[in-house]
Amino acid sequence: MASGAIGTNNQTVTTGATFIPEIWSDETIAAYKSNLVVANLVTRLSHKGKKGDTINIPTPVRGSATAKAANTAVKIQSDTHLNTAVSINKHYEYSVLIEDIAEVQALSSLRKFYTDDAGYALAKQVDTDLVTLWEGLQGGAVGGSGQAAVFEKAVIGGNGTSLYTGNSRNCTDILDAGLRAMILSLDNADVPMDNRSLIVPPVAANDLLGISRFTEQQFIGNGEAIKTGKIGQIYGVDIYVSSNCPFTVGAATATDRVGALIHKDAFALAEQVGVRSQTQYKQEWLGDLFTSDTIYGVAELRNTAGIAFVVPGS
Repeated sequence: MASGAIGTNNQTVTTGATFIPEIWSDETIAAYKSNLVVANLVTRLSHKGKKGDTINIPTPVRGSATAKAANTAVKIQSDTHLNTAVSINKHYEYSVLIEDIAEVQALSSLRKFYTDDAGYALAKQVDTDLVTLWEGLQGGAVGGSGQAAVFEKAVIGGNGTSLYTGNSRNCTDILDAGLRAMILSLDNADVPMDNRSLIVPPVAANDLLGISRFTEQQFIGNGEAIKTGKIGQIYGVDIYVSSNCPFTVGAATATDRVGALIHKDAFALAEQVGVRSQTQYKQEWLGDLFTSDTIYGVAELRNTAGIAFVVPGS
């Protein structure tokens, strides 16, 4: 063998690609984006690279048109607006240590598992923080204690008007009448027709798929919705299924499940640090530490721009 030859046992770019940080980062971000549901349906603000832990969002109050008389000046709308402060106070991470023996023996599928799992875990946390705010829709109190105080402003899925009562578990399966009533509620609150979304738990999606009105060809186009399990669109509102839809709290209501009809202006997600991935060799463990993390904040912008509903969890 020639002097200075490395031989064939070295780790090349190809064989070592499993542990190249850039690949971990790209795959984690892709997994994160593909698993987000609720976060894609709200107002998203980028605070990346900026200092400070709070973003102040002005919410203008709607004005009105004024009749214009000849030879008179226009009427200037009053400069009144509400202010919502979004505190960037959430920092979550996902870490795994891969010891040398595992690295040597690993296949690329191992890397893909960890990047997918990191993206899924971080996306699930962001969505969970957003759905927690659903309790505040229509003026409800977030974090109320006791069965009677949980989602006290949510309606039942069957009619979309009767308030949910945790003590009696009066929720019913989602029906066409309930959907129309919730849409009307947003209409009456002057919520824009576009950018509305209906987010349902899997059990409610199953109920909708069993209603012929929603599964007929004219409601779902070419039938692709049935094949993929996606609901599609009803009454101009896009429907999404999320396993992150919360359960109500309390011994008597533990199986009840919450969904929501929202406009994107109901909530805000402010991201200061998007999903980032880092690797570092830890000599004391003889292995590579892989960490993905994100820094963000969530807040309610307009509680009348959405309505929560409750259905039986099974």
